[in-house]
Amino acid sequence: MSEPGELIIDPKGGKPADACVFILHGLGADGRDFEPLVPALSLPADASVRFILPHAPRLPVTINGGMVMPAWYDIKEMSLDRRVDEAQLMHSAERIQGLVREQIDLGIESRRIILAGFSQGGAVAYQAALSFEQPLGGLLALSTYFATAESISLAEANRELPIEVHHGSFDPVVPEALGRAGFEKVKSRGYPAHYRQYPMAHAVCPQQVTDIGHWLSKRLAG
Repeated sequence: MSEPGELIIDPKGGKPADACVFILHGLGADGRDFEPLVPALSLPADASVRFILPHAPRLPVTINGGMVMPAWYDIKEMSLDRRVDEAQLMHSAERIQGLVREQIDLGIESRRIILAGFSQGGAVAYQAALSFEQPLGGLLALSTYFATAESISLAEANRELPIEVHHGSFDPVVPEALGRAGFEKVKSRGYPAHYRQYPMAHAVCPQQVTDIGHWLSKRLAG
């Protein structure tokens, strides 16, 4: 499975980055899907945040008749709890963890690195963040589910990781029940998690963008 790279958006004005936010896209999209989100977040003018938007590899997806498309892993059944190719999901999570380590090696403190993911990308973000061996700054789970909740090896370094979970109440692709179940699982394991519901489908809405900007600003303040 070849790795197709990532879109990197550095701080304006050539300022060196002192924080990094990864955003993982959903099935059938690529890193450019969330490129318009970055300026819409309205982060403080003095924020020096690097955004990294990785592209998923192209894989055959069973639920789409085996069609090859950008995917972090194969989805085998659209059952309520989703049957996924966990080995592929783990591979994708390990790739993201490798990219996080590269940012740490470049001098960004691990607590100033945040992982965010939408739909499939959120399932990868759950796995990558909660099993990472160094403390991160936060996890943002958007319209997604915790696919590896029963198999993940939780890292002690991130047992206090702030987790923000967002979901649309009219989501026909990933039912809100799945998003809330993921939230309940991390909450029951002691993570400081917060849940927000929006009157939307499988998407991102303006109020949510504002809330994400505020959450990121709070997490990266100082």
